[in-house]
Amino acid sequence: MQLFDWIVLIVTLLFIVGYGSWKTRGSKNVEDFILGNNETPWYTVGLSVMATQASAITFLSTPGQAYHDGMGFVQFYFGLPIAMIVICLTFIPLYHKSKVFTAYEFLERRFDVKTRSLAAILFLVQRGLGTGLTIYAPAIILSALLGWNLTVMNIIIGVMVIIYTFSGGTKAVNVTQKQQMFVIMSGMFITFFLILHYLPNDMTFNSALHIAGANDKMNIVDFSFDPEEKYTFWSGITGGFFLALAYFGTDQSQVGRYLSGKSVRESQMGLIMNGLLKVPMQFFILLTGVMVFVFFQFNPVPLNFNPNNKIAIEKSPYKQEYHVLEEKLVKLSEDKKVINLLYIDQLNQDYDNPILRKELVALSNKEKDLRDKAKEIISRADSNSETNDKDYVFFHFILHYLPKGLIGLLLAVILSAAMSSTASGLTALASTTAIDIYKRNQKEEKSEKHYLHVTKFFTLFWGIVAILFACVGTLFENLIQLVNIIGSIFYGTVLGIFLVAFYTKKVQAKPMFISAIISQLTIFVIYYFMVYNQEKLGYLWLNFIGAILTIVLALLLQFLFFKGNSNENELIVE
Repeated sequence: MQLFDWIVLIVTLLFIVGYGSWKTRGSKNVEDFILGNNETPWYTVGLSVMATQASAITFLSTPGQAYHDGMGFVQFYFGLPIAMIVICLTFIPLYHKSKVFTAYEFLERRFDVKTRSLAAILFLVQRGLGTGLTIYAPAIILSALLGWNLTVMNIIIGVMVIIYTFSGGTKAVNVTQKQQMFVIMSGMFITFFLILHYLPNDMTFNSALHIAGANDKMNIVDFSFDPEEKYTFWSGITGGFFLALAYFGTDQSQVGRYLSGKSVRESQMGLIMNGLLKVPMQFFILLTGVMVFVFFQFNPVPLNFNPNNKIAIEKSPYKQEYHVLEEKLVKLSEDKKVINLLYIDQLNQDYDNPILRKELVALSNKEKDLRDKAKEIISRADSNSETNDKDYVFFHFILHYLPKGLIGLLLAVILSAAMSSTASGLTALASTTAIDIYKRNQKEEKSEKHYLHVTKFFTLFWGIVAILFACVGTLFENLIQLVNIIGSIFYGTVLGIFLVAFYTKKVQAKPMFISAIISQLTIFVIYYFMVYNQEKLGYLWLNFIGAILTIVLALLLQFLFFKGNSNENELIVE
């Protein structure tokens, strides 16, 4: 980090926080604070929805995911465009027609207060954890790579978000996310083209893709039916669809974005914009990670990208053993560079040499073996070490190979993404707590000003909770997977409740509530035994199972045990 990097970083972040606070200061009432007076145009809705999902974890973890496992992760998003169409046709018109502040307010009108409260609590649990992670993810990686104090990093990110979110609510989030998305995508495009520029002079983009393909990084679509595979076409189009439907359709952090739209049409156009751009954006971020992989075929690469592990090794009796592996990797890297250059030369002559391709695969397998052995040594040196280094790959490249100024910009990208997701999470947590829990249980009439102050208080409260959770968080295999796993555990049940509310008129409150409880407990059991312990099931399927189980149980309970009862809260769904 040079002086110029610091200037770029500080000016960018201060502008975003200052502009957001100044532009949206002085909310007059709770509707202004939560819904932004329904003044948001469609393009701002679209950018805000994209920025909410595109957390710092996306830009830290996704390139590392592609570096190690290739482009297959893009299948996770295949169901998203279909989900956007369903939400535009059903969810948005009903939400706007009901004039609700939160998605869960709708459930009381259809069922009862118990069902509303259950859905709201499930949301608060998973989004509370998720919001803490959006702070923790960039903080732990920046602290490890730059030597900054982790707790201080958590507090800085959290406080910056609290300042403008507390000041302007939804308006502030929408306004700042436009600037944040501009910073984010500018930084990613510049980085991508710099990587291509850094590749050998006689190497074309097509040659780079061939090298990536020879190393199994370009396997974009997997049509296998293996349930143990995390990412396949089928898990993406089903589990990914249900996850996207639940996230964008029932998660208040997203629902709040398009509830602030000027009209039903403006909200729908914003979501369609997200549906059209999201998959290409994720494809591009993954492709950036693949290009980083290609770049490291010609440049020095560490045995493990997490610098904390190197520090732990140097203090352990296994130092010499680790150094031997490092020397082998240096020799192997030289061999890889020679073979790759020969392979490029053959490609430039329009000949894809199968012998050289096999040699590339063999060398990559040898490198993988060295990395696995390094992980074993790291674990022996410190049993608490996180040996999985996917989240550190991209930032290692940024720090060691980008020019002055651009490091500061990429740091601003990561922190901006963290702030955008955290801000959306805080407004959603605050509005859900204030409207669905606090206001719903008030027996006396209170003024609009009172609920505005209460919502602001809960914004501050959840900001502090998120910071505290970030300070005690722990790394998982891959941060982007952790966020999606947390969502997958809870989203299926909540989505099932909403689908029953939207599409069936017969199911009453009691069978709905009971089925939701049974479904959520069942998902906990399935996750523990089938996903966490045995890895017999990809976590994306939890969304599908949870939603279908909730719907089927509700229908069965209704027709077997509650058939003769009237539905006191029936809502006609047009």
